[in-house]
Amino acid sequence: MGSDIPHEVAHSALEKARGAMLSKQIEARGITNERVISAMSEIPRHLFVNPDDPAQAYADKALDIGFNQTISQPYIVALMSSLLADLPVGSRILEIGAGSGYQTAVLVHMGFEVHSMELIPQLRQKALEILSEQGLSPASMVNGDGRRGMPEKAPSAARSRRLPRSWVNQLSEAGIIVAPLGGRFRQRLIECRKEGSKLLRIDHCEVRFVPLLRG
Repeated sequence: MGSDIPHEVAHSALEKARGAMLSKQIEARGITNERVISAMSEIPRHLFVNPDDPAQAYADKALDIGFNQTISQPYIVALMSSLLADLPVGSRILEIGAGSGYQTAVLVHMGFEVHSMELIPQLRQKALEILSEQGLSPASMVNGDGRRGMPEKAPSAARSRRLPRSWVNQLSEAGIIVAPLGGRFRQRLIECRKEGSKLLRIDHCEVRFVPLLRG
């Protein structure tokens, strides 16, 4: 009985940290979409980071996940997810650079048909294991070069200097691309919506992502 107490205390502390993340980092910055808040309140983000320091999962910063890759800070995950939140449940989403799998989990929880791509096999395998354990497995997660997109599934988000033409070509009518664009030190999170032959762009904020790797 006594051996369970430290585990219970740790679990309570992580739940408290997750609540503080939602109220202070996400809702306080204006993100209130119910689908996003529900996903991020229920998904144990600490499972997707370094297990040696799980509390850091809820800090207001990006974290290293190995292989020179990161898990984005909670607010950026929430913001990117909220830009897709007006798409209907069941909409097909192409995620480029699954990394830890946390963004994948949020999108699956929101009710999307998620197809993910991850170039690094070790990250893909670890993400799939965690997602399966949480009952949040995507429709597919393949090992491949995200610059080519996924023509057989088709879209929508690592950093690139410009949108790959393959992403635009695969975007459905009224579809959305959410992506960080720019160089190493200066990037913008952009939202592009396809309306007929036009791609309407909205700039949101400065961000800093790792580069989109080539296969």
